[in-house]
Amino acid sequence: MPVLRTLDATTRAAIAWRKSSRSPSNGGNCVEVGARPHHGIAVRDSKHPTVTPLTITRSDWTALLRTVKANA
Repeated sequence: MPVLRTLDATTRAAIAWRKSSRSPSNGGNCVEVGARPHHGIAVRDSKHPTVTPLTITRSDWTALLRTVKANA
């Protein structure tokens, strides 16, 4: 189950964010993901980087990707 946890600016800055390869290059609707060792995967809207990202487990992330790819 996705969990919202408050992440301070230092923690957010330490995450190596990666923009989705499906996101447009013109700064439109972009999703970024970043691994958090021992805490799963963080997902955020690149237009709002200071908003607390959604954090999900690695197994839930894998299941999400599998489902999206199967229904693409």
